[in-house]
Amino acid sequence: MRGGMRNTMPEQPAEIRNKNFKEVALGYTKEMAIDEAQRCLNCPKPRCVTGCPVNVEIPNFIAAVVAENFGEAIGILKRKNSLPAVCGRVCPQENQCESRCVLGTKGEPVAIGRIERFVADYAREHGLDTVAYAKPSAKGKKVAIVGSGPSGLTSAGDLAKMGYNVTLFEALHAPGGVLMYGIPQFRLPKEIVQHEISALRNLGVKIIVNAVIGRTFTVKELMEEEGFDAVYIGTGAGLPHFMNIEGENLNGVYSANEFLTRVNLMKAYQFPNVATPVYIGKSTAIVGAGNVAMDAARTAKRLGSEKVYIVYRRSEEEMPARKEEIVHAREEGVILRLLNNPIRILDNGKGWVGGLECVKMELGEPDASGRRRPMPIKDSEYILDVDMVVMAIGQGPNPLIKQTTPNLEVNKHGNIIAGEENCATSIPGVFAGGDIVTGAATVISAMGAGKKAAVAIDAYLSK
Repeated sequence: MRGGMRNTMPEQPAEIRNKNFKEVALGYTKEMAIDEAQRCLNCPKPRCVTGCPVNVEIPNFIAAVVAENFGEAIGILKRKNSLPAVCGRVCPQENQCESRCVLGTKGEPVAIGRIERFVADYAREHGLDTVAYAKPSAKGKKVAIVGSGPSGLTSAGDLAKMGYNVTLFEALHAPGGVLMYGIPQFRLPKEIVQHEISALRNLGVKIIVNAVIGRTFTVKELMEEEGFDAVYIGTGAGLPHFMNIEGENLNGVYSANEFLTRVNLMKAYQFPNVATPVYIGKSTAIVGAGNVAMDAARTAKRLGSEKVYIVYRRSEEEMPARKEEIVHAREEGVILRLLNNPIRILDNGKGWVGGLECVKMELGEPDASGRRRPMPIKDSEYILDVDMVVMAIGQGPNPLIKQTTPNLEVNKHGNIIAGEENCATSIPGVFAGGDIVTGAATVISAMGAGKKAAVAIDAYLSK
């Protein structure tokens, strides 16, 4: 029967999962995925596709699931989306494809992301995801991709399918970018990311790690000395922001980037079986309320912090994190301290965090972002008893490539200026996309930029 109730995602119980790093969402069974797929109305003009930044043929892959043809379903998905197991887990479908679903106007939309995840997992587990592509004729031209996050991975895969000789440069010791260092194991298992990346290697993409562009090579050197005909910069937004308040240099203060990188990519959650330790306080304050803040809070809880607070200067209505992440954090024991703003980190007398001074806030008139401006309440200062603070208030572009690439135009925030459709920068043959251009956004929007860049690079090199 079409329509009807949406299938609930099975999950680990909160009181068990907040002590382990196994995946929280357990995934649909085959029966649940088929039942959910049968809710699709097969609209003659599917609006869901227009909500997908990479234009996945959603009704077609869902129809294949209904027919229990999972090999066909993964083939349809991978025509447009090279990372379906990733997107099925971390994409904000509620704001994209599912927000356009006709069923959502009066009830619950089809769980497109959950079906996508099922198909990708089923295909991987049953050896169905080695999608055969017609081997393209070699173009005889080389393209360098800088950054192996979702944008770089997507662009690399598309260009390889077109017949280009593609080399992907990654600064860290494992490819995957933010998928590896930024998103916790309990939301996105690292072995799934690496499986998706292995498909790129099968297409002939060469991956070089520990290569910092701007130090190992400059962009100019890639083109003039290493012989690359075009360069795509997809280095993301990995430079953390701080509040510039007293005490931010104390021991026990992390940026969310450092904290999550240590735990996720360097597997600090397995210390001492791995070499990377990570200090965890008995009581932790996470400053910020986006998805990164939720990830940091839930990670601290799993690593043994007895009390974990989200400190945010606005109300829950303004929290930028996905609702699902907020619900999961609450269920796992994270405490929301809303309408509170940090003003100082206290020293315990030994150079470590000894508390967080906050001021209570109230919401005034809307500001330029459309959100109501938080205003401090007079004489409402108090000390929050914590011994660890994680700053999760956003991140920007690393300035290294700009500093080592003359004539590369950037905006006032340091983001590279590039065409929205053709991803072209101010330097001929150099393209850019994803968070390095737009500022921090979603995995799927970065992938969309990677696809546009591949088309633009092909057009540029085909002249």
